[in-house]
Formats: sequence, C-alpha cells, structure tokens
Amino acid sequence: MTDDDLILAAREEVAGRELPEPAAVADVAAAELLVGHPMPPLLRRLYLEVANGGFGPWDVVSLTDTGDWFSDCADIAEAYRDFADPDSPLPPGIVPLMDRGGAMWALIDFRTADGQMWDWDPNLCCTEHALAPLGPSLAEWLGDWLSGTMPDGPYPHREQAARDCPAR
Repeated sequence: MTDDDLILAAREEVAGRELPEPAAVADVAAAELLVGHPMPPLLRRLYLEVANGGFGPWDVVSLTDTGDWFSDCADIAEAYRDFADPDSPLPPGIVPLMDRGGAMWALIDFRTADGQMWDWDPNLCCTEHALAPLGPSLAEWLGDWLSGTMPDGPYPHREQAARDCPAR
C-alpha cells in the first residue's frame, strides 16, 4: 500500500466516529520540537489529513489536548514527558503513540523516516526489558491493522523473547 492508500483506508476505517478535526501544522511542529526529531512523514500526514488523534488500532494519542483523551495522557507531549521512569527514560526520539491497555504501549521512532514501531510491554518480563523494536515500519504496522492481522494482546515474537528474560 502507498501512503496515499493508507491515508484513504484510515479515513474509511474511522468514518462515522467522533474524532477530533485534523491537527494544525503548528501542532506537528510543536511535537517535533519537543521530541527533537521530525515526525515520520506518514504519521505527519495522518495527523494533518485524518484526525488529531483517535485513529489506529488502539487510538493514537492526540498532538494537543482536544478534550478527547485516547489514553491516560491529554496529548503526545504529556505521554512523551511522563512515559518512562526518570531513572530509565525512553531512548531519545522514541515516542509513545498508542495506549494498548494493560500497561502496554505502541511507540514510534521519530529518528526513522519510515517510523519504525516499538513495543512497551512490562507484563512479559520486567520493566528493564519492556521496550523492544517490533521491526515493521508505521506503514506495515497500519497495514496489519487495516487487514485485521494486528495482534490484540502481546506480540507473539515478544512472548518468545520474554521467556529468556534473566529477571524471570
């Protein structure tokens, strides 16, 4: 799927839902300034062309406080600042994107143009090993959502890796 196809499919998937209006360019710029890296182009387009949060398999966090909270955070800035333990912060550029429930999060790497996806799941092992790259880009990951093949709970390959966790 091209980015244009993904934008169209995401719009169709969320049609009829009461989501915030698309974000403003200034909102994207503020998020990029906070993170210190440009937003991956596809994510930027989703925020600017689909909605300021609420789209995706677990509802993407809004860039600004829209009054519609899609996690325990009002916006992506709060999620980014407050996500991790201060003694063990997220690597720079890794941004919480979707609250998957049960302390699990989908995160995105702003340092990569294709938006490599990451996973946070402290339920698998321990908080020291909770963060791990998933492998797919944002486009591939959204393709899984749109095709109905996105796992609902832990990612199977993460479950296998957790069995080898030294903290277990």
